[in-house]
Amino acid sequence: MGGVIVKPAIHDAFMTGPDTAVELFHGYTYSGHPVAAAAAHAALDALAEEDAFKRSRELEPVLEQGMHSLKGEPGVADIRNIGWPPRSSSRRSAGKPGARALRVFERGIEEGMLFRFTGETIAVAPPYISTKAELETMVEKLRVSIRAAA
Repeated sequence: MGGVIVKPAIHDAFMTGPDTAVELFHGYTYSGHPVAAAAAHAALDALAEEDAFKRSRELEPVLEQGMHSLKGEPGVADIRNIGWPPRSSSRRSAGKPGARALRVFERGIEEGMLFRFTGETIAVAPPYISTKAELETMVEKLRVSIRAAA
């Protein structure tokens, strides 16, 4: 579940289309569905009961150190993070924007991982219930994927 909050100027820019246009089109088929809302509430309750946010805070250094250990790997331009979801950017393949990130994504699938990518950026989004060992495994599989894409 998610929400969208925008400044009035952005909202107003989207509201200038014809009467038949769907403004600020951002929903999916489950938007506002009572079962989806109940599932979201249950997930929030579980996160609170398991103190998942505290746990993720405690594991942030493990994830940060692991991701920053990728500096110097072939094609890695930089590593960025604030908190839990770090990202790495790869150097652009000559004349083929996004090609290297796509290769990292594809190799990640072969390694049993799902890395997200946009353009030249690889993003990881481990679940808040991840263990230290799982985060370390994810980083090593990302390393393998980066090397395979070089």
